[in-house]
Amino acid sequence: GQTPVFPRILGHEAGGIVESVGEGVTELVPGDHVLPVFTGECKDCAHCKSEESNLCDLLRINVDRGMMIGDGQSRFTINGKPIFHFVGTSTFSEYTVIHVGCLAKINPEAPLDKVCVLSCGISTGLGATLNVAKPKKGSTVAIFGLGAVGLAAMEGFRMAGASRIIGVDLNPAKYEQAKKFGCTDFVNPKDHTKPVQEVLVEM
Repeated sequence: GQTPVFPRILGHEAGGIVESVGEGVTELVPGDHVLPVFTGECKDCAHCKSEESNLCDLLRINVDRGMMIGDGQSRFTINGKPIFHFVGTSTFSEYTVIHVGCLAKINPEAPLDKVCVLSCGISTGLGATLNVAKPKKGSTVAIFGLGAVGLAAMEGFRMAGASRIIGVDLNPAKYEQAKKFGCTDFVNPKDHTKPVQEVLVEM
C-alpha cells in the first residue's frame, strides 16, 4: 500500500466458521463454513453484474483501507486503541470481522486446513487463466513464478488444453512439482546470459 496503516492485523487467505452475523445479514448463519476473499462482491454494481470483471465498486481490494466499510470504524482494539483491518479480511487472527460480501460459503465437509488456499492462491491463478487469458486449445504459454498462484494458473492452462506450458522460475527444484500441473518445459533465467524473454521466443 501507498499509505502505511499500522498497527493492523494482516492476512488474506484462510478458512473459517461463522461465529455470529450482523444486522441485516441473511446470506450466512452461525456455523456456516466460509472462505474470505479480499476482492468481494456487493452483487449490485456494474462490475459485479458483468461477466468480464470482478472489481466490485464497493469491495474491491484496497490495501490502504483499514476500517469497516459500513461505518468507517475498526472492529479490533488493544488497550482501548484501534487496530486496523487489512484488505477486508485480517486473517492472521483467531477471530476476525469481515463484510458478508467478502465471504464465500463452502461445503462443511471440506477440510478448512486444505481448502483455505482456495481463498486466494488457487482461485487467483486458475481464475486468471480461465476467466481472463481464456487460452485456446493447443496454445503455448509461459508462466513466470511457480508458487501457489503460478501452479494454479498452470493447472488452468492444462485444463484449457494448452499443448506447451513453459514454467519460468529461479528455483530448479520447482520443476518436478510443476510437472504434476502440466509443465512441459522449464526455464531458469539464471542458466542463460540473455534476457529470459529472448530465450522463450527462441523456444
